[in-house]
Amino acid sequence: MKAKGFQDLLELELKDLYSAEKQITKALPKMAKAATNEELKEAFESHLQETEGQIQRLETIFKQLGVSFTRVEKCKAMEGLIEEGKEIMEEDLEPEVLDAALICAAQKVEHYEMAGYGCARTFAQQLGHSDVAELLQETLDEEGQADKKLNDIAESVVNQEAQAAGSDGSE
Repeated sequence: MKAKGFQDLLELELKDLYSAEKQITKALPKMAKAATNEELKEAFESHLQETEGQIQRLETIFKQLGVSFTRVEKCKAMEGLIEEGKEIMEEDLEPEVLDAALICAAQKVEHYEMAGYGCARTFAQQLGHSDVAELLQETLDEEGQADKKLNDIAESVVNQEAQAAGSDGSE
C-alpha cells in the first residue's frame, strides 16, 4: 500500500512497526541465549514479554482505527538490523565482547523503534486520534526505558569486561 494521504501514512507506519515487533519476538530469544552476562540475558527476556504486549497494543490500535493487519509487508529495516545481529552472533568473539556487541545491536533496534513510534504518535495526535497517540506514547516510553537499561548494563559492567577480555596488549 502506498500512502495517499496523512491517515494512510499513519497506517503504513503502524504496519511497519507491527512487522518490526513480530520480527523482534523471534530475535530476542536468540540474543538472550547468546548473551553470557546474566543481567543482559534477563533484559532480553524481559523485553520479549514487553514486546508481546506492544504487539497486542498495536492490534488494539488497528481495531480502533478499523485497519486490517492480517497482511503486512515485512519491515526491511528491522530485517536488516536483525541480520546484523545474527552476523555478530556468528563471529568468533570473546563472550564478554559478544555481550557488548549484542547491546550495540539491540540499541540500534531500540532507536529504530523509538523513531517509528515517535512519528506514529505525532501523526495520530495531528489526526485527532488521541487514544491511539496515548497507546503509542506508552510503547515509546517502554522502548526508551529498554534503551536506558541496555545503556546502564553496558556502562556499569559489560563494556569494561569486554575491554579487559579483548585486550591483547597491542593498545
